Amino acid sequence: MEYSEKVMEHFVNPHNVGKIDDADGVGEVGNAKCGDIMKMYLKIDNGIITDVKFNTYGCASAIATSSMATDLIKGQPISEALKLTNKAVVEALDGLPAVKIHCSVLAEQAIKAAVRDYYDKNGIEYDEAQFHFNEAHEHGVEE
Repeated sequence: MEYSEKVMEHFVNPHNVGKIDDADGVGEVGNAKCGDIMKMYLKIDNGIITDVKFNTYGCASAIATSSMATDLIKGQPISEALKLTNKAVVEALDGLPAVKIHCSVLAEQAIKAAVRDYYDKNGIEYDEAQFHFNEAHEHGVEE
């Protein structure tokens, strides 16, 4: 399986690994089919993601997509983080093998789960539609 240099870089030296004990939002997602589990921690100040950390148990692609996704949302407003798609994560990594696209979907879902947790904890109303991901793009690739 061919991985891009960026995927290998983020796998070998992942950014933002760890846990935020007093996180404002925590999201955990998993894919039973492949066994990958991703946990994302957000620190939010005035609607801006000031810090983000993750713990991922999984393959090189799962770790690389977590690392890249956290880089892409750090310092961004929540509204921008919610727009981050798995496709954008894959493009930022210069591509992923087709059988590993589901890892990027997990990264997108983990961010959304953490934001939803933040909203719930703070009684912030939100549009449920923001948190629906298109299952079709996860399963559009034969594994």
